[in-house]
Amino acid sequence: MFGIMQTVKDNKKGRNSLVVAITVLAFPALTMAQDATSQGDRAVTWAQDVAPIFQEKCQECHRPDSIAPMSLLTYEQAKVFAPVIRYRVANRVMPPWHINPDVGIQDFANDRGLTEEERQTILAWADQGAQEGDESLAPAPRQFTEALIWRLQDEIGNPPDLVVESDVFDLPAVSQDKWFRPVTPTGLTEEKWVKAIEIRPKNPESRKVVHHSLAFLLQNDDGKAGIPEGVDVQPGPSLFMEWAVGKAGQVFRPDTGKLMMPGSQIMWEMHLHANGERVEKTQVEIGIWFHDEPPQHRTILSMLDAQGPHSLDIPPGEIAVTQGTFVLSAPARLENFQPHMHMRGKAMSMEAIYPDGNREVLAFVDNFQWNWQINYIFDEDSAPLVPKGTMIITRAWHDNTASNPYNPDPNQWVGWGDRTVDEMAHNWVDVTYLGQEEYEKLLAERNVSAQAGSD
Repeated sequence: MFGIMQTVKDNKKGRNSLVVAITVLAFPALTMAQDATSQGDRAVTWAQDVAPIFQEKCQECHRPDSIAPMSLLTYEQAKVFAPVIRYRVANRVMPPWHINPDVGIQDFANDRGLTEEERQTILAWADQGAQEGDESLAPAPRQFTEALIWRLQDEIGNPPDLVVESDVFDLPAVSQDKWFRPVTPTGLTEEKWVKAIEIRPKNPESRKVVHHSLAFLLQNDDGKAGIPEGVDVQPGPSLFMEWAVGKAGQVFRPDTGKLMMPGSQIMWEMHLHANGERVEKTQVEIGIWFHDEPPQHRTILSMLDAQGPHSLDIPPGEIAVTQGTFVLSAPARLENFQPHMHMRGKAMSMEAIYPDGNREVLAFVDNFQWNWQINYIFDEDSAPLVPKGTMIITRAWHDNTASNPYNPDPNQWVGWGDRTVDEMAHNWVDVTYLGQEEYEKLLAERNVSAQAGSD
């Protein structure tokens, strides 16, 4: 468990901000939590209580041809896995939303977690024997489209404006992990501002062997377009978007986007692992939607890491804590928080130290699950607005002990590396830099909204 110390309630940034100091952090083995609350005298049933929750929060993945290992569309399917469901829900492993519910910002645009009421309902259902109940009270079965679709198409209202495919790779049935890095021209002949990006495996066979895929944007760009005048920042790393279990793409806010230049190219990094069947045409593709008009701001994907590349050094049998700092050279809005670690990763926090000395924990994933890559996108009204000179501190906890059930070998020293058995400590954050006048205007509007809400 971890301990926190509350220090101040701060309305200055337009919200009630919990400022905390993380004092203790340990990682006991997961246990069957005994926290299901009473649902009154009425039995909790699948038909009336649990099926609606599963339809909203679980079945998109737990269905045929999707990413989950079993289907949970019907009562007969779910009942078999009731003990497993209870264990994973009780320990906040499923659904995959691992942000601490008590520390930092809690308002996210893509929140897929359970409410506490939903969580307790599922636990009570399992504890009471996983009863079906009156099937006439169950909601109508949910209708799904194919698993391999452009998931953002319905949200945006049209298919991608540009699709770029990678080269194909012939992956043997048995092989060590492979990294395939082809380069593909985008075919663009003019500047385009991007409002959404999504990556997907090209075919079902590829989905079974692509561990993750990165797309780097290679282009000639001075980095000035979309950046406020007088603000000296670089475009940042060339990582454009990624595909991994838990993340397929992102829609940027209406006033932000990424710039693509004519003659640009996509450099792919496809991490492939063999599954016993040869896949001759392993391939991924990227779909890109464009703004009709240039947005006001460019958002820059930044690595606010807990350690620089090649610098992790985790002793055997220990929990290691590392941190890194990043000072913002201009006022900014932080759009998201995306931790990335491997099998020994257990927790990551993002804290702001403001120029006046005040500190605020912005986000804290205390239950990191290495096989899920979750991008926690702040709600528009909660995305941190921070002044020039703010220091962002990223801390990472790696558990290299025998108590970590995912640790392949607690007797090994572990360093930085691309392999899953190596480690990383990335914090990917989209930073939107603001001019001083706009920052003050947005902050004033946030304060008015917060005051209205408190009244």
